[in-house]
Formats: sequence, C-alpha cells, structure tokens
Amino acid sequence: MPTPPTADAPGAAVRKAADALAEAARSGVPCAPVRDLLADGDVAEAYAVQRLNIQRSLTGNRRVVGRKIGLTSPAVQRQLGVDQPDFGALLSDMAVPDGGLVPAGRLLQPKVEAEVALVLGRDLPHPQCTVADVLRAVDFALPALELVDSRISGWDISLVDTVADNASSGLFVLGGTPVPLTAVDLRGVAMTMTRGDEEVSRGTGADCLGGPLNAAVWLASVLAEAGDPLRAGDVVLTGALGPMAAASPGDAFEAHISGLGSVRVSFALDEGEIQ
Repeated sequence: MPTPPTADAPGAAVRKAADALAEAARSGVPCAPVRDLLADGDVAEAYAVQRLNIQRSLTGNRRVVGRKIGLTSPAVQRQLGVDQPDFGALLSDMAVPDGGLVPAGRLLQPKVEAEVALVLGRDLPHPQCTVADVLRAVDFALPALELVDSRISGWDISLVDTVADNASSGLFVLGGTPVPLTAVDLRGVAMTMTRGDEEVSRGTGADCLGGPLNAAVWLASVLAEAGDPLRAGDVVLTGALGPMAAASPGDAFEAHISGLGSVRVSFALDEGEIQ
C-alpha cells in the first residue's frame, strides 16, 4: 500500500522536486523526471512533494473537492512494477463542464480516460473501510472523463514521478445526470470512448481493480489511516475503465458508460477559440 503524506516538514529534496513541478506547470515547459531528486523508490517522499504543491496552490477560492485514483489497471501496474494504485487531489479549478472546451495551452501533454465518478453524501472516516461503508456513503454515480497530464517531459515517469506530480492529474469532466447505486451495477458497466468518429477506448467496470467500488474502498481506507478521510461532498474518480487516449488541439471526446450515460469534452484549436 503506498504511504500517504504525513505532517512532517518537507526536506530540501522534497522542496526541490516540488519547485521543479510547479515551475513546469507555471511555464508550460515540462521538466525532467523528479525521481532522481528523491530517495530511490521513496513513495512517501513523493506524496510529500504532492502535498506541498497542493498546499501551495490553495490560494483565493481554490479548494480540494475530491480525489482521483490512478494505476487501477493491472497492465499499467505491471509496467511500473507496482501492485497497488496511487491517488491525487482534485481541485475546484480542475472541473470542466460537460461538453466544455479546454483552452489551448491549459494542459501540457493531455491524455483522456473514461471513469466512474462517485459523489459522497457521508464521510468515510474508518481506516478499515468496507464495501458496505462505501455503499452507504455514496450519494450518486456519474460518468466522467479525466484529462490526465504530466508536468514531466515525454511522460517519462516512474511511480515516484507520477505520485509527486499529483498522480498525473490535469482536469476532469462530470456528466450531468446523477444515478443512485441501486440503479446500476458498477462492476458490469460497459464503456466506449470516441475521439471524433473513431473509437479509442473500450472497457468495463471490472477493469478498474475488479470494480469501481473496490477502488473507492482502497482509497477511503488509505486516506482515513492517514488522518485525512474522504468527506461528504467529495468527488471520487475511481480509475480508468479502459486505455487512455492522447488528445490534440481540435479533438472532441465522448464516453458512454452503460447505466450512467455519456460525458463529452473538446480541446480548442487555438487560444482565441471560445466555448
């Protein structure tokens, strides 16, 4: 299980890695991998980098509105040599409306994946969370698109790099019709995602850690153990149901998830294009 961030003051290596990622986000120029700045394979340090940059970014009305789960696919876990998912924070200015337009330059190296989103109606404070706890806590489910991104050049990432980079978070899009869990079998849902007229991804709920509820149980347990539990109102992106697809200016994506409906997003061709 990956080690969540702690309250310890960040050391020099953590600050240096956080500075590199923050500058890449500010300038729009991806940075070199940060894994060489941190202790070899130290996921706890990577979460400290993530937490430091999130804390730095919470200015004005910007706030944490939920969490995302990454590395839920067994194939991706094997690729990175890990056997557990990771997580990142969702911030209020990362939300894009259904059918919305992502401005040119808003993301550095975007890719798109389709997911099930859960919106909580109750807190999940227990470290040993169960499926029953999640079922009671979830208010409704929605189809979602996660627009993942990397501040690291060429997506040259290890587990440490992606954790430090807020689990390669970018933006997210939620569908607009809430569905109660009593009306859908999340493990059995089928997903197709298109880019224009081309199908670019396909999968099922079972492809996400055996089911999106399993992913939510894992996340709730890890965060509660760290003393930062999921709260009522939080959005949880439970992980990709199929392969991610690269996005270019002018692309339009739509995902359909059986029982939940559809969700769409487009990428602007140039900086002058408006929604």
